[in-house]
Amino acid sequence: MGKTRDLSDFEQEMIVGAIRSGASISETTTLLGFSRLAVSRVCRGWQLKKNPSKRYGLFWSKKAGTSQSISQRTTRRTLERVVISSRRPSRVPLVSQKNRKRRLFWAQKRRNWSLEDWKKVSWSDESRFLLHHTDGRIRIWRKQYEFRDRPSCQMTPLQAGGVMVWGMISWSALGPLISMDTTMNSTAYLNIIADHVHSLIFS
Repeated sequence: MGKTRDLSDFEQEMIVGAIRSGASISETTTLLGFSRLAVSRVCRGWQLKKNPSKRYGLFWSKKAGTSQSISQRTTRRTLERVVISSRRPSRVPLVSQKNRKRRLFWAQKRRNWSLEDWKKVSWSDESRFLLHHTDGRIRIWRKQYEFRDRPSCQMTPLQAGGVMVWGMISWSALGPLISMDTTMNSTAYLNIIADHVHSLIFS
């Protein structure tokens, strides 16, 4: 049975986070355990915040939009009127929608873990560092709180030339920094675990 009580700000943010990651209302209802009505209401409220033109009455007819040109100054002033300003897009990893849902599901299942639970977890990741980085900065128009919305982000695939390294941390230990000559796959990952991590964990 879904939760029908008034939702806290944090619970509403959980719903918005699920919707933003690509989950449907039904999937969000199942994942978080809230009622479908509550999820729908939060989703509608978020959509209104996401499209402020409906509040400010910024409507143009199709005829005006196709037959009249609007100056850059008018466009800028209109955007500023709804609190949208020019900003640089946030750089985020290129993650597929399927993996975004998996990450969200993984995090939600462990949202009630204690500190002692997290002390048992070791975190590892690989990253590529560019040797010659080109500062190809661009600017976008967005609201202040939209810095993590996907349309406001500049994707950064890990395929550029550079050096790839792998590292691991845990509550009680700092793992080695491993330089990698090949792309990370299941075989390379298991080799690193066998050669470097087992001795660290069981020492």
